[in-house]
Amino acid sequence: MTTSIHLSQQPEADELLSRSPLAALVGMLLDQQIPMEWAFTGPYTIARRLGADDLDAGQIAAYDPDAFAELLKEKPAVHRYPGSMAKRVQQLCRYVVDEYDGDARAIWRDAADGTELLARLKALPGFGDQKARIFLALLGKQYGVRPEGWREAAGAYGELGAYRSAADITGPESLAKVRAHKQEMKRAAKEAKHTP
Repeated sequence: MTTSIHLSQQPEADELLSRSPLAALVGMLLDQQIPMEWAFTGPYTIARRLGADDLDAGQIAAYDPDAFAELLKEKPAVHRYPGSMAKRVQQLCRYVVDEYDGDARAIWRDAADGTELLARLKALPGFGDQKARIFLALLGKQYGVRPEGWREAAGAYGELGAYRSAADITGPESLAKVRAHKQEMKRAAKEAKHTP
């Protein structure tokens, strides 16, 4: 991972996301019920509070759960729900330790194709179908992880020129386009709900 990521819109946090596979995974995990920039700043905040320049799956997995929750609760909080997200981050890190020897990059390094990679991502704690497809699209579009069939496996999130998710954000302009798309989807869903 030596690409230039702009998901948090903060240089130090984006630099960590650019070089750290685990930080990218944790940011994606945190990306729910809070603004995306806040979610993707989370890995940097966690690393700083741990006194490190990167996240270590083994360290986080072994951390005392109550102390780790307190770490995420410190102001400013890492997430709107820091206690429950602390548990999820630790579950994710335990899985990476148990299944991939603590190396997040191993999740995608030798995936035979997009279908296999999608299955691996969906197996991660906290990654449902949609989150797995968005992260697969993010890997393909911004991190250069492109096993055969990755776009198809990512579904609509893999489409070229789409502005649907974190996978499509490369700066403030694309962030605005993704926000507009999400607002349009919410509006359409609300209208569909009220249409007899």
